[in-house]
Amino acid sequence: MAATVTDDVLEEAQRGAPEALTAIYQSLAAPVHGYLAAKGVEDAEGAAQEVFLTVFARLHEVSGGMAGLRTFTFSVAHARMVDATRARARGPRLTEYDAATDPRQAPSPQDEVMNQLAASDLMPALDTLGEDQRECIVLRIVVGMSLEETAHLMGKSVGSIKQLQRRGLKALKTAFEEVKGQ
Repeated sequence: MAATVTDDVLEEAQRGAPEALTAIYQSLAAPVHGYLAAKGVEDAEGAAQEVFLTVFARLHEVSGGMAGLRTFTFSVAHARMVDATRARARGPRLTEYDAATDPRQAPSPQDEVMNQLAASDLMPALDTLGEDQRECIVLRIVVGMSLEETAHLMGKSVGSIKQLQRRGLKALKTAFEEVKGQ
């Protein structure tokens, strides 16, 4: 299609003929998009559209026929590529969230208790708990069940399981401290 765009078509486009504007766009859009994509512009399609908005708004300034238009169009494309590169450099670098490396996290009470408990101290400390608390702690922490799964298995509400776990961990911590103190 580039061969059909002549200097006469450019002159018609400068006078505002829609067919001439379409012909220019069709002949240059793919190369402009390819240039922007090859230069690493993230939204090459959007940048190409911006190029043609600028080119068509300033079409009356173009001289030198189609060769001049092509040079002007790629000058605008290069400027958009530079703008996109600078904007990307100024913007924040986005990375995926990794909970394991987040320094803002504090260990949960259950993590603290489990880290303190040695295997040999676990059973005597668990024996100090009531039956429901012990079962809740074992299912939630040792087995790794969710609140909902534990509640269903024990025939209790999720709120009850939360309370059992909280009280059980507190009692377990106290019992562990007593076992360690002996």
